[in-house]
Amino acid sequence: QVQLVESGGGLVQAGDSLRLSCVASGRTFSYGTAGWFHQAPGKEREFVAALLWKGVIIYADSVKGRFTISKDNANTMYLQMNTLKPEDTGVYYCATDLRGGPYDARSWGSWGQGTQVTVSS
Repeated sequence: QVQLVESGGGLVQAGDSLRLSCVASGRTFSYGTAGWFHQAPGKEREFVAALLWKGVIIYADSVKGRFTISKDNANTMYLQMNTLKPEDTGVYYCATDLRGGPYDARSWGSWGQGTQVTVSS
C-alpha cells in the first residue's frame, strides 16, 4: 500500500509561481508512473500532467508551457507551476498505480489528500 502526501500549495497572485511536491511512502511510484490532477470548486477532477513509462511526459493543453512535472528519485514528484492564472485555483492531487488511460482519473488507483492552490486576480 502506497501513501501519497502532497505539499506546496498556497495563496498567490496571478502570474506567480508555486512548486508542489508529492512524496510516496510505503513503496515507490508504481512502475515510475505518477500524475497530477486538479479539482476546481464544484467541478470534476481533471488531468494536469503525468510521468509515464519509458520517460514519456504528457500535459493537459491548458498547462503546456506553464507547468513542468518532474521526479527527482523514486519517491518524490514535483509540479512546477509558473504564470499561474485564477482558473488554476483548486485542489491538486497526485496519483499513482495507473491502470488505463492516464487522462481519466478513474485509471489511477492511489491518491493523496490534495493540496489547495488559490490564485487571486
